[in-house]
Amino acid sequence: MPRPVRIFQHPNSLLVGHVRNLLEGAGVECELRNWTLAGGMGDLAPIDCEPELWVATRDEARARAVIEQWRQSAEVSSSPGARLSRGWRCQRCGEWHEAHFDTCWQCGHERPDP
Repeated sequence: MPRPVRIFQHPNSLLVGHVRNLLEGAGVECELRNWTLAGGMGDLAPIDCEPELWVATRDEARARAVIEQWRQSAEVSSSPGARLSRGWRCQRCGEWHEAHFDTCWQCGHERPDP
């Protein structure tokens, strides 16, 4: 029986959970390891306590493709041009907001209709 392959590891468990959702949404089954080992840091090396995602060897290429696509889209969405096209600026105070916000957190002014 082929051994599973570690496909992703990160100290931020929320990020690991997000990647897990991406993989499972793409039909790639994965195993989550070290999810609750943060309390072991000090006795264990920090890198040994990071949450990890493992996949079957047969799914490795597909999983890597999903992760690479996610990384590329994250880079594009964090570029200055993408930020301007996806977000909005409050007409009252000028504060910048990402697209998913409907109200300015700074002054409470509602997002204008597109």
